[in-house]
Amino acid sequence: MNLYEWLQTVLFFTLLLVMVKPLGAFMARVFQGERTVLSPVLVPCENLLYRICGVKHEEEMDWKRYARALVLFNLVLFAALFAMLTLQHLLPLNPQRLPAFPWPLALNTAVSFVTNTNWQAYAGEQAASYFTQMAGLTVHNFVSAASGIAVAIAVIRGFARRTTALIGNFWVDLTRATLYILAPISLIAALVLVSQGVIQNVSDYRTVSLVQPVVHDTPKTDAGGIPAVERVTVKEVTIPMGPVASQEAIKELGTNGGGFFNANSAHPYENPTPLTNLVEILLILLVPVSLTYTFGAMVGNTRQGWALLGVMLLILAASLAALHAMESGGNPLVAKLGVHGSNMEGKETRFGPAGSSLFTVATTGTSCGAVNTMHDSLTPLGGMVPLTLMLLGELVPGGVGSGLYTMLAFAVIAVFVSGLMIGRTPEYLGKKIEVREMWLSVVTVLIAGVTVLVLSGLAMVTPQAVSSMANPGAHGLTEVLYAFASMANNNGSAFAGLNATTNFYNLLGSVAMILGRYVPAVSMLALAGSLAGKKYVPPSLGTLPTDKVPFALWLTLVILIIGALTFFPALSLGPIVEHLTVIS
Repeated sequence: MNLYEWLQTVLFFTLLLVMVKPLGAFMARVFQGERTVLSPVLVPCENLLYRICGVKHEEEMDWKRYARALVLFNLVLFAALFAMLTLQHLLPLNPQRLPAFPWPLALNTAVSFVTNTNWQAYAGEQAASYFTQMAGLTVHNFVSAASGIAVAIAVIRGFARRTTALIGNFWVDLTRATLYILAPISLIAALVLVSQGVIQNVSDYRTVSLVQPVVHDTPKTDAGGIPAVERVTVKEVTIPMGPVASQEAIKELGTNGGGFFNANSAHPYENPTPLTNLVEILLILLVPVSLTYTFGAMVGNTRQGWALLGVMLLILAASLAALHAMESGGNPLVAKLGVHGSNMEGKETRFGPAGSSLFTVATTGTSCGAVNTMHDSLTPLGGMVPLTLMLLGELVPGGVGSGLYTMLAFAVIAVFVSGLMIGRTPEYLGKKIEVREMWLSVVTVLIAGVTVLVLSGLAMVTPQAVSSMANPGAHGLTEVLYAFASMANNNGSAFAGLNATTNFYNLLGSVAMILGRYVPAVSMLALAGSLAGKKYVPPSLGTLPTDKVPFALWLTLVILIIGALTFFPALSLGPIVEHLTVIS
């Protein structure tokens, strides 16, 4: 890194850490029902929503009712979005007269946005109308993120409460996450983005003349069926319009990631300047890292939250360093050709390697999936970094809510293993960790990994899936592995070179997204219910302190060991083999 890149990175992480405590403490007060600075304005709105929806906000739920409310709510949202996509051609705000989505693509897209994955097997500006973008996709960006936060808060209550079966009210947590956290920050962020040039309108697409015509050759077939080449002169171009800033803000803040445009956050209408690039990275990481402080505040020991945040940032910083080192050098085969700036292939010049690397690890360390770089253009080992961050389970710092409860599942496993090593009943935050809690944590941690490996293996023996691969060999395997890792871990980013608009990937991808979202969420709610019913066990001389550096290092080691044991063979056949091929 040069001096500018160092200053940019240090300034960014400093700003991020400064915001952790204020936002984390604010969220703790919101979900504990305490008065905040927004209460005079939002409490009447909140109460009105409860009355309209018939919600008894003072009534709490056990984990089964909470999970049932989560699943049913998301099921209704899925049905509404599926209907909207298949009837898009009949709905308003469609100036380009875009057709309806085919049902397999509509199914995949509806599942994608409901599960906070935002996997897109379509080009947004060519397939989705303004109405679909605003009333469908943007709304789901809010509620899917709020659902994740709600589950995380319920899990925190499971650790904090004693001898009770109640872990909160899903409808109240969902409402407060949306009203007090996501909506206000998104509004401010959207205004900042508009000030920097991100567009926000419902105008027709504009056709403009080029300053200089562009001439290129395009393949065609002549009258006799013989392949030929036709020279085409392009004198004008169509520029898409749309309500971009409002969707851009919540897609980053809610770690959703679905782009208004096919180029996503590499498009100048979504991310025009280095400043917007840093603002969008900040939005991606802000809520997940701040939830660690919320956790510490609600369990009565903020050092517990700082310990989890330390683990997240340690892995994230190591990943950033590794990715930047790989991408600064670029592809050695391209460099041998004497091409200047070979390390910029697939990257935006206005962001450079540092801005691209920081965005890449932020979006794959969370379950965001927004991209400002073509991940398929990364070097083999560089591409392995975002792939590994997803395969670890999206927990550094992970999606809004999902990152925290996945990290807590790893913490339970780390405590259990350490208890076996020293011959004591493991305890975490004054709660004994027994077989039930261990099984639920293992299911949470491993379900996405098992799904990735099984479906990737199935793709390798299915003709339709194999025919979708534009690249053979190790790189083609990496593209398939990346696709299922992205879907099963609810990320949504993708390598290029894989045609995912097929029934195979639409249908099995939907299965991967559902399993990756709801199995961990329900498992952790069951764990919360189990822990909430336990008595508090005071710490003793033999209790492992979980708020200190040794445990943080042990937790980091457990995460890396589980990830290595699960995925190293697959990574060896993909990016590692490709790297060895390149340097040979």
